[in-house]
Amino acid sequence: MATYLDDIVAWHRQRAANDPRSLDDLLEAVDLDQPVRGFRESLTVPGLSVIAEIKRRSPSKGLLADELDPCEVACDYETGGAASLSVLTDEKHFGGSAVDLAAARASCGLPVLRKDFTVTQRDVVDARLMGADAVLLIAAVLTDAELASFADLAGSLGIDALVEVHDEKELDRALGIGCTLIGVNQRDLETFEVDTNRAVRVASEIPDHVVAVAESGVRSVEDAQRLAAAGYDAILVGESLVTSSDRSQSVWSLGGFGIGARR
Repeated sequence: MATYLDDIVAWHRQRAANDPRSLDDLLEAVDLDQPVRGFRESLTVPGLSVIAEIKRRSPSKGLLADELDPCEVACDYETGGAASLSVLTDEKHFGGSAVDLAAARASCGLPVLRKDFTVTQRDVVDARLMGADAVLLIAAVLTDAELASFADLAGSLGIDALVEVHDEKELDRALGIGCTLIGVNQRDLETFEVDTNRAVRVASEIPDHVVAVAESGVRSVEDAQRLAAAGYDAILVGESLVTSSDRSQSVWSLGGFGIGARR
């Protein structure tokens, strides 16, 4: 029986296979002089950093905030003290778009992660072209060769690569390509269920030189405190922020209470 992940990745790989655009032409279109905001760097300040996500809907929860204004939400997040943004650009499954990303970034001074299912080098270049400061690479859907190739390409374009893992085996793969920005997703991408012990378990295996991000399932100050105590430098939070009646205050409550990170 196909899972959420199977269906989503199959759709993206089919779209990539049908994409007639030349990688060389896309690379030619990149303006490397266009300033990039340091995504990884934004997460290295003392305390627990918050990556606040702009997310309209999800396959498992349905509509979250379908009519949101990405400019308004980005400004709310920045006012609340978010270190950076994550913006969904998958239109079919999450209701996002490159337009959302560009609008959010233009309305604030925060670095922005393109949150999507990256399955080809063209996706990495697209992230740079749409104005992203970082690209998401999901270890569960990529081969070792793809992980290394996409991460290298991102670096050559001046943007960061956040490699998402779900367990110790995937963590080893990420470390094997020299990744220094790793997210541990507490959500099982096959069932979309959240295991709140996953990030804490994996944290002890993450080297100190790696910026560690806990993803999914962060809904309260207690969740944030637990992850900070486990050693995380940042948390990526989507549903609980985007559905909040006071997004700025919600960001502040998660990251602004002075807990220290590993450093």
